[in-house]
Amino acid sequence: MEIEQKFKKIQEELRPYKKILGKAADAIIDENVSSYPIFVVHRLEVSIGIPIIKREEVEGNWSINASSLEELVTKKVIEMEKLDSFKGIYKNPRSFLCLLLLSDFGATFAFLPRS
Repeated sequence: MEIEQKFKKIQEELRPYKKILGKAADAIIDENVSSYPIFVVHRLEVSIGIPIIKREEVEGNWSINASSLEELVTKKVIEMEKLDSFKGIYKNPRSFLCLLLLSDFGATFAFLPRS
């Protein structure tokens, strides 16, 4: 399966969670935690962010942790030298969910429309 097809499949699998992820993104922004909420989508245990959806507790294939750009820089997931570049491609979090997908095709960032 090609990467684009895999992403579309993941997108479909995440559809039921878009509303809760949107609320979490709004809370991260509104409570001044970060202007850059990022959701880590994974199947294995990760030490990034706060778990908000555990795949063992829902009918789904993915666990999702709420994180931020600042945490990803601190944990060296995003290099400090690439911070400005990342901010330049980061989409409006009121319209898009920023995902860090950890899957069988590696780690990649993606933006999922909230609506």
